[in-house]
Amino acid sequence: MSAAPTILHEDPFLVIACKPSGLLSVPTPGATGRTLEGELASRYPRIAAVHRLDREVSGAMLFARDPSTRTALEQLFRERAVRKLYWALALMGPKKDEGAISFPILESGASARVSAAGKPARTLFRVLARGLAANEVEIELVTGRYNQIRLHFAHSGWPLVGDRKYGKFREDPFRFPRVALHAWKLAFAHPRTGKPLQVLAPLPGELAELRERALGVGP
Repeated sequence: MSAAPTILHEDPFLVIACKPSGLLSVPTPGATGRTLEGELASRYPRIAAVHRLDREVSGAMLFARDPSTRTALEQLFRERAVRKLYWALALMGPKKDEGAISFPILESGASARVSAAGKPARTLFRVLARGLAANEVEIELVTGRYNQIRLHFAHSGWPLVGDRKYGKFREDPFRFPRVALHAWKLAFAHPRTGKPLQVLAPLPGELAELRERALGVGP
């Protein structure tokens, strides 16, 4: 069973919670189990998610507490005015310290693939530290296609540690039971006050231990 979600920020209009790996974001057709939205509903009765994370992925998720705030937050996402930064461990790359990946992505049900027939997709990355088999990377999504980070990194030849969906072609020496991807920062202007809001979701214990093993450093 996944751990209980942690509240990272709350005010009268919105909530930011840290989703544990293994917990669904919202009810999804064909998937069973608890959801983060459901876990929060007893405490925040009108709560509604404004974006999602994959079931395996942990980290910060943004929720509205009323319909008008939800509309305002969804508009910020459409305008790409919400910065979404992720932490990841990528096998054997990237070689450059920073860069962008821009392969178009064609979404198909519960999967996706790089295809010229797909929609434009752009992922920015910055290498934070390098290990013998994996590099620690901070990633920023410019677009938000399904499985975008996992697919972009696998297609580039640097699948994420633990990614059994898109990284099957590369031997993973860590044998980690989940994808090493964590939504660790959200930053945007609060839709009601206009003030800058930035929230950090610390790495969960299993990712902190993996990081130490992969890079030979403490937390």
